[in-house]
Amino acid sequence: MRRRLPPLSTLPSFEATARLLSFSRAADELGVTHGAVSRAVRNLEDQLGVRLMIRATRSVRLTPAGVSFAAEVADALERLAVAASTAAGRSSSIVNVSTIDSFAARWLMPRLPRFRRAHSGIDVRVSMSERLADFVNDGIDLAIRCGGGRYPGMTSELLMTEDHFPVCSPKLLQGRRPLRSPADLLRHTLLHDVFTVDWAVWLQSAGIEHVHSQRGPTFLSSDHAIQAAVRGEGVILGRSALIADELASGRLVRPFEFKLPASFAYYAVYPARALKRASVKAFRDWLIAEARTEAKRGRVTSAPATAAAAGRSVPGRAGQGAARAVRRRG
Repeated sequence: MRRRLPPLSTLPSFEATARLLSFSRAADELGVTHGAVSRAVRNLEDQLGVRLMIRATRSVRLTPAGVSFAAEVADALERLAVAASTAAGRSSSIVNVSTIDSFAARWLMPRLPRFRRAHSGIDVRVSMSERLADFVNDGIDLAIRCGGGRYPGMTSELLMTEDHFPVCSPKLLQGRRPLRSPADLLRHTLLHDVFTVDWAVWLQSAGIEHVHSQRGPTFLSSDHAIQAAVRGEGVILGRSALIADELASGRLVRPFEFKLPASFAYYAVYPARALKRASVKAFRDWLIAEARTEAKRGRVTSAPATAAAAGRSVPGRAGQGAARAVRRRG
């Protein structure tokens, strides 16, 4: 039986424009001109005999028919992508995850063996990047990002919040210059990474004066800075999510109690359609459960169960907010 189908070549342009609410952004994503996208959408409307979009000078709005049709088209294109991957021999059980290198090295990678034992048929591939993930052209299924939680066009679920506080090797608590109060930092080496929150911020918040916040070596990798602290080379401003294992094992200790709550947190970020794949949903569910387990142990602060399950979806440009790592100094 012959099916009455719309011009299939017009559907990617319509889906991208409907999702991003911009012909220009859709053109950038698809690698074509603004005019090509606009003509494709107009051709689709002519063929269907219905208006799908309301065009203004610098904005696009969907009509009620456009909202309904966009949801169906997005679902159809996703199913076509999965079918194409299967036909080409690429397993739909592969989950591509993007995150920043510090979180991958210090939190995610040490815990992935537990996921593999529970889901031996799912292959998780981790990409460490500071770049935005657009979830369309880069093949990323889910991103773990540190930020404010607003990622336009994406579902964003809180995994854990974070605190900042000094940590050091237990050996620095003893000896000729024991570290017992914040004022004692004057006689110890400060270790730095290139994270936004630095010693100057913590010292000012703690009301500590006469400690030069910029002295001491700087590491481009948070992991290297943490390892230097473990070796007893100095005191690092620890981030609770990244040093949980070292604190639990006693390799690092907190010399004093004052902590600075972070204004950002870690989020699982993904397009809503991603959870239609069982493998992606399994990884997302495991990720949230793992964060809650850490919270019960008192090692991080996780999202409440109801909030994590509900998530948050913000309409707008997917590529722009979908995965920006926190800003770095310098």
